Amino acid sequence: MFQSLIDWLDRIGPRLQRAFLEGDRWKLYLQGLGTTLELTVIALIFGVLLGLIVAVIRSAHDQQRPGRRNPVLGILNVLCQIYTTVIRGTPMLVQLFIWTFVIFPSQRNKILVAFIGLGVNSGAYVAEIIRGGLMSVDAGQSEAGRSLGLSYFDTMRFIVIPQAFKNILPSLGNEFITLFKDTSLAQAIGGAEMLYYASTIGGRTFDYMPPLLGIAAMYLSVVIVFTWLQGKLERRLRESDRR
Repeated sequence: MFQSLIDWLDRIGPRLQRAFLEGDRWKLYLQGLGTTLELTVIALIFGVLLGLIVAVIRSAHDQQRPGRRNPVLGILNVLCQIYTTVIRGTPMLVQLFIWTFVIFPSQRNKILVAFIGLGVNSGAYVAEIIRGGLMSVDAGQSEAGRSLGLSYFDTMRFIVIPQAFKNILPSLGNEFITLFKDTSLAQAIGGAEMLYYASTIGGRTFDYMPPLLGIAAMYLSVVIVFTWLQGKLERRLRESDRR
């Protein structure tokens, strides 16, 4: 058995060298990781901003008093519903193809297209996450803010949203992890991220196993680290509530 392990290491060693060390190919993996993290962070920020706008519009519409319906808010609410339904009801890869070949067919910067596609997709899911968090806050909090003379948006900004943030943090963390893994779809439109470089190296060496296993380990490592950081932040927030 020990001899079999030595023989396997003798066979895998040259494959690993070709995939990671030869020609300083390890730098391509790090470059792809940097692009992947950048793509994830920017797309999530865009998604959070877009989702927050959609969630506030829908929450404001739902909290209107009977007989005092704002027609403009009603139209915006319908548009937001169409947006979340369409984005959540279609595959992300199809959306990326539409952004690439239909909306921006002449755009050569595929990472920029991926930023937009992933951000718009994330925004639909974040909108429902934030809306659920806003609904979880007791209605008396909003009424108390309005009784103090605050406008609806000031009440949301200073009272409701800070409380809702603690409730939606786990879901936002899961959205970040999902978005981080979904960045691999950018390779389908020519985006130079981790999977793109792994596929390129595999094509040059005619051996796809080491590059793919390598980026799988990189994805897993980042997810483990972020999950640990998320859990630490959640514990601190719980401790602050007890004080």
